Amino acid sequence: MNPFKLERYFEKWEFQAPYLLCSSDNETLPVKDLLALADEESLDLWENLDLGYTHVTGHPMLKKEIAQLYSQVDENGICTFAGAGEGIYAVLSLLVNKGDHVLAPFPCYQSLRDLPRSKGAEVSLYPIRETSEGWRFELEDLIQVLRPDTCLIILNFPHNPTGAHIERETLEQIVAYARRSHAYIFSDEVYRFSEHEGPATPPAADLYERAISLGVMSKSFGLAGLRVGWLATQDKAILEQCMNFKCYMSLCNSAPSEILALMALRAKEKILDRNLAIIRKNLDILDTFFSAYRDMFSWKRPKAGSTTFPKLLAQRSIEDFSQELIAKAGVLLLPGSVYDYPGNHFRLGFGRENLPVALGHLERFLKDYR
Repeated sequence: MNPFKLERYFEKWEFQAPYLLCSSDNETLPVKDLLALADEESLDLWENLDLGYTHVTGHPMLKKEIAQLYSQVDENGICTFAGAGEGIYAVLSLLVNKGDHVLAPFPCYQSLRDLPRSKGAEVSLYPIRETSEGWRFELEDLIQVLRPDTCLIILNFPHNPTGAHIERETLEQIVAYARRSHAYIFSDEVYRFSEHEGPATPPAADLYERAISLGVMSKSFGLAGLRVGWLATQDKAILEQCMNFKCYMSLCNSAPSEILALMALRAKEKILDRNLAIIRKNLDILDTFFSAYRDMFSWKRPKAGSTTFPKLLAQRSIEDFSQELIAKAGVLLLPGSVYDYPGNHFRLGFGRENLPVALGHLERFLKDYR
């Protein structure tokens, strides 16, 4: 299997660079603040928690709370995992076989593309396009690579790293195409509830009986340290297989993490509203920044999520620029090459409160750079 470029990049720099300007998660909470949001029942669970093994599929109360995020999936259609990555690995290991045809977006999180290839599948990429109006998904691009023998369509909306969004009508059209060929849909929805305006992205699992939706506490909720993700589906048979697969990996989640995740989901309105307020404030700051440096960067304002994919216009590689930026200013950007994306694009994260500080250090670097 190929080296995981993005994760290896963060392994090298994430805990060395003092100013992370490429983080994919939203602002987190210290445990004491999360406990302050807890209801009486979940706080009692926390205070009397035994540190033994937990349910393979997840704590029953946590699964019931996760199911509230869906309209057509009940708690029996939920299985928790150690973060989103384990859920991705389980689904793609079970659904994809040698010789299968799979569709995936480009750019994308590497495992969505490389895991099917490692199983011997043919992966056709459909682009998320940069237009004058921003990064967009066009249904026609997906249709052009769709084949009668396509067994799996992988989606990711809100999209990482571009912040592209998808409308419900478009998603329903994708479901219609998948249903004709009995293809599965695997929908990475880890940025659901980080839409900047309007309703949350509809989960594929609510629209299609052969769809599997991926969720996690890491991104929109900003609680990456809990390492709690989940799969949601109406297809109980595939979920049973994923549960069996999990027995060969983490087996079960961390007991404290499950109770803390339960607390957070029960306080989701407060946490999500806070994080959306940070996102909107930071977007306004980025509007001003990129306007001031339009000679150095091209930027399309994203519509959802907490990542964006600007482009460096300077006559040097984004890799060299990023290395100098780390060395001289301690600011970390994520070059688009970790997504195998050509040119000088880079990921910038704007879900954290310290964005103005990190951006200030970048701006001082740019003044000298100019």
